[in-house]
Amino acid sequence: MTDVKHMKWWGWGLEGVAFEHEDKPGFAPFILEQLALDLHSVEPSGMPSFDKVTVAKSLASPAFTKSLSDIVGISNVTDDKMERVVHAYGKSLRDLVRIRANQIERTPDLVVYPETEDEIQQIVDIAMAANAVIIPFGGGSNIGGSLEPLRTEKRVVISLDMGRMNKVLEIDSDAGLARIQAGALGPDLEDQLAAKGWTIGHFPDSFTHSTLGGWIATRSSGMQSDKYGDIADITRGLRLVRPGGTVVIRPIPSASNGPSVREMILGSEGRLGIVTEAWVQVHRVPAKRDVYAYFFPNFETGLKAMQEISESDAAPTITRVSDNMETRFSLATSKASHGITKFVSGTVLPAIFRSKGWNLDEICLSFIGYEGSERHAKLQKKLVDKIVKKYNGMGVGKGPGILYDQKKFDTPYIRDFLLDRGAAGDVSESAAPWSKLQKLHDGAVDAAHDAFKKIGAQGVIISHLSHSYHSGACLYFTFGFKFGKDALGDYDIVKSAIQQSFIDNGGSISHHHGVGLEHAPWLEDDISASGIAVMQGLFDSVDPKGNFNPGKIVAAPGLDQGNSGSALKKSAATKPTTTRATSSASKAAPRRTAGSTAKAKVNAAK
Repeated sequence: MTDVKHMKWWGWGLEGVAFEHEDKPGFAPFILEQLALDLHSVEPSGMPSFDKVTVAKSLASPAFTKSLSDIVGISNVTDDKMERVVHAYGKSLRDLVRIRANQIERTPDLVVYPETEDEIQQIVDIAMAANAVIIPFGGGSNIGGSLEPLRTEKRVVISLDMGRMNKVLEIDSDAGLARIQAGALGPDLEDQLAAKGWTIGHFPDSFTHSTLGGWIATRSSGMQSDKYGDIADITRGLRLVRPGGTVVIRPIPSASNGPSVREMILGSEGRLGIVTEAWVQVHRVPAKRDVYAYFFPNFETGLKAMQEISESDAAPTITRVSDNMETRFSLATSKASHGITKFVSGTVLPAIFRSKGWNLDEICLSFIGYEGSERHAKLQKKLVDKIVKKYNGMGVGKGPGILYDQKKFDTPYIRDFLLDRGAAGDVSESAAPWSKLQKLHDGAVDAAHDAFKKIGAQGVIISHLSHSYHSGACLYFTFGFKFGKDALGDYDIVKSAIQQSFIDNGGSISHHHGVGLEHAPWLEDDISASGIAVMQGLFDSVDPKGNFNPGKIVAAPGLDQGNSGSALKKSAATKPTTTRATSSASKAAPRRTAGSTAKAKVNAAK
C-alpha cells in the first residue's frame, strides 16, 4: 500500500493528538455558561469503532481497476473500506456527524495515488472513456462539501489522492517563484522551501493538513495574507490536466490575454480538471518575525483601528481583532500561567483597563504581526502603535503573540472535543466592505442567537477580523451549541441562518472555504442569476458529461444532485426557511439545491 498518511477517519488531525481542557481552568466554566454543557459530568463518547461502519461494495469492475493499476502500480489503487471512507468526506461538523452515525451514503469506489502528471493524464483519459467520475483529494480538510460524491451517483467514482506528488520541483530565485506539485502539504512544502531560505507565507488554519492544490481549488487565504496575499495572489502559473491534454498557464507577472483562464481555475474545486502543479510566489525567510498582542475597549473601536492601519503606510503581516466573546474564549483556552490569561487574571491589568474607563465585558484582544528586516519590522510597529494609541488601544507585548503563534493550528481539535460530548462546533466566514463590517458582525450574531432559540438550545457565536484589504476585511465566525435529538437538523437551522445573514448584510457567502455543496444555495444571491449562468456555461462546455467533481459550486441542469434531498420551494422574494427532508436510507438530506432562486433549507439525519 501507499505510504501517504491521512487524518483520522472520524475526526481532525492525527491519532493520539487531541484537545485537553484540564490545564485550562477557564474552559469548563465558559462551556457551562455558554452551552449549558457540564464537562465534569458528561462522559465523552471516545473513538468510534470502524467495525460498525457500513460501506457499500465498490462499483469498479476488476477490469477497470486493473487498467488503473497498470498505470500507477497495484499498491497505489485500492478499494479498501477505510480508505474509501477517509476519502468520502471532508472535516466539517456535518461530515463528522454523518461518519460517526454510520450515515455514509456514497463513498468513492476506488482511491488512486498517482505520482506523475503523465499518470494523471492516463487516468483521466481512461476515466472519461468509461464515463467515470474523478474527485481530486488533497489533505481532506475541506469543510464545504467539496469532496463527497453525489448521493445518487451511479457511475464509478475515483478519488484521485495527490499525496505522492508533494515536491518543490524548482525555484526561480530571480523571480521569487517556486514550482510545486499540487499534493504538497503545507508543512512539507514549507520545509523544502525553508531549506533553501524561502517561504510561501501561506498559513491557513488547516495548514498542517491541507495541500497547495486544495488551496488553489478553494481560493484559500492564510493568516499572513495581509502581507503575502491570498492564494489567488500567490499563484502565478499552473498546469491543469484535462481529457486529451493539459492547460498550461505560464508564471507571467501580469498579462492582457483575454478573460483569465488562471482565474477560472482558481476556486474551481476540481470541476475543470486536475491541478498537478503550480508556480507560486515565494519570499526570503524574514530576518525578524514578531506577533504582538493589543487590547481595545470594544470591537467597534478595534475594527476602526484595523481599517486605519489598512489605509496607512504600515504594512503588518497579520491584522486580527476578536470580538469580546472570542476574547473571552481565548482566555478560556489559555493555561493559567501562560499567554493572555496571566495578563488579565491578576489585578494589575484589569485595574489599568478600569482606569481607562473600559468595560471589562467589552474588551477585545488583537494580534498584529510584523516581518522583515529588524529596521523594517521596527518601523511597522511604530506606525501601528501610533494608530492603536489613537483608538485608545493598549499593547501588552509579545508573550501572548508567541503563544498564539504556537497554538494557531490547534483550534480544529476543539470541534472533536465538543462533538465527543454532544455539542456542535463549526465555522462560517464572510467578507464585506469596511462600511458594512459592523453590520455584518451584528447581523450574524443576532441570526445565530435567533436560531439557537428556534432549536431550543443555548449557544454561542464568536468572531474575529482575520484578513484586511484596501476596501474591507474578512470576519471569521465560530459557533457552538449543545445538540438536541436531531443533531444535523439543528445544525442546518443555525448554519443556514448565519449564511443568510451574510447575504442580508452585504457580505460574501464565503471568503476562503469555497462553495462546494454547503454554500452553493446562496451563490446566486452572491453573484446574481446571470453570474450563475456564466459559471454554468463554463462547466457545461469544458465538462459536458459531468465527470469532474459534479454538482459542486453549481449543479448541472438535469443532474439529480441527491445530496440536497427533496426541498420545499419558496419564491424568490421569500427568505429561505428550514424544512425536513428524509431519504429512505438514513433521514439525511443535508442541503438545498444550488443555483435556484427558489430556496429551501433542508435538515439532516438524527
